[in-house]
Amino acid sequence: MNSEKAFTIGGAHGEAIPQLGKMSNRHGMIAGATGTGKTVTLQVLAEGFSQLGVPVFAADIKGDLSGIAETGKPHPKIDERLAQIPLPHYSRQGFPVSFWDIYGETGLPVRTTISEMGPLLLANLLELNDTQEGVLYAAFRIADDQGMLMLDLKDLRAMLQWMGENAKSLSLDYGNISSQSIGAIQRRLLVMEEQGGDRFFGEPALELQDLMQVDFSGKGVINLLDATRLYAESPRLYSAFLLWILSELFEQLPEQGDAETPKLVFFFDEAHLLFENASKPLLEKLEQVVRLIRSKGVGVYFISQSPMDIPDDVLGQLGLKIQHALRAFTPKDRKAIKSVAENFRANPDLDTASVLTELGIGEALVSRLDAKGTPTVVERVLIAPPQSRIGPLTESERESRVERSPLKAKYAQAIDRHSAYEALKQKAEQIAAEEAKAAEVKPAATRSRSASSRGASSGGMDIVDSLAKSAARAMGSQLGRQIVRGLLGSLFGGRKR
Repeated sequence: MNSEKAFTIGGAHGEAIPQLGKMSNRHGMIAGATGTGKTVTLQVLAEGFSQLGVPVFAADIKGDLSGIAETGKPHPKIDERLAQIPLPHYSRQGFPVSFWDIYGETGLPVRTTISEMGPLLLANLLELNDTQEGVLYAAFRIADDQGMLMLDLKDLRAMLQWMGENAKSLSLDYGNISSQSIGAIQRRLLVMEEQGGDRFFGEPALELQDLMQVDFSGKGVINLLDATRLYAESPRLYSAFLLWILSELFEQLPEQGDAETPKLVFFFDEAHLLFENASKPLLEKLEQVVRLIRSKGVGVYFISQSPMDIPDDVLGQLGLKIQHALRAFTPKDRKAIKSVAENFRANPDLDTASVLTELGIGEALVSRLDAKGTPTVVERVLIAPPQSRIGPLTESERESRVERSPLKAKYAQAIDRHSAYEALKQKAEQIAAEEAKAAEVKPAATRSRSASSRGASSGGMDIVDSLAKSAARAMGSQLGRQIVRGLLGSLFGGRKR
């Protein structure tokens, strides 16, 4: 290696195979069949980026990555690998790690608000049809127009209930709002609440700068999301969360020119989940973000069993490709292997398709970008051994690190501030109390006629209409402006009516 910032991925022909820091915002991929070494390769890359001073975010789906916080242990197989790869600066060590968990059980709670998530991702998360999605967009637009904050699930439920009660008058400005669609969305929200959505949506919302920290020694902090339960119970929430972070990074980070290293490297494990259930508009926006976010200094790395899980428009943007072994059990498998081999720049000394089925654990076919940004020919590489522990931390080891986190005081306790739910409830109670008081001073006959008149009216439309206006004035005086959502409410959710 020259003086450029780089770390070693592995070795081939007795030489180190480096990953250049300045090419690491050109994205990448780790692929291969189950049990071929993808998780350890991810660990090696995360360590390398951390040593370059680059913060890392990764989802830990199997629970195996947490050992990266602890010093590795000697092992004969590691010694054997070290004898085959030139790693003069290898030393067993742990790395700085921040642990996160949507459920707040094995890491710091991680949250965002309904408004920041935006309607497009929420519609995909809730598996809404086009009509239901239109109603959800209307809910966001009405919240903006009325100056109401939608922070958690009860805010959205309250807004939908109000829309259902006022569907007739709202339809003039926001289109048809059917009670069936409202009911369907409400039922989906209840399901999502059971899957942990009630903990994920709320405040304090995650500030992305807290994912971009460097420790006192200059190492990038590795942020691990414990996704073992999340992935098993709610894979859609898992993918929506990762997409939200990626999109917020795109919106919030300034453009940067060519730099020696990225500002952040982001790993998407089980990447097929991001694409297989995405609606066409969401898929288009995801491809757009992946294409443009490298100019913000963010490198995106997908981990999946096969490159075929990733759309061609995304696959073509990946600078680092690490392909572990594939299995050729069926004609479909053999066809996939041929397609995968064609994604690499050919090496005249290597039969790529044949080697794909012969690779051992910890071996991979690797293509990367050289200093000029040109893809190198594919090489058969022995992946370097991790410097940290292979396997998870114990429960007590993990708990002690979470307790010592400098971010614990910021995120541990949930906050429930005044928002749409409280505003609507407060105004409804106020109006009901005023009406009850007025009714007490009226003669009985007048009260009877008044009650009859109200029964023949639109079922309390005037009350709720007044409520909305009062709430809007109250909220508007505090905010002084319309609510501004994050990128998922603008880039991912900015569809105009």
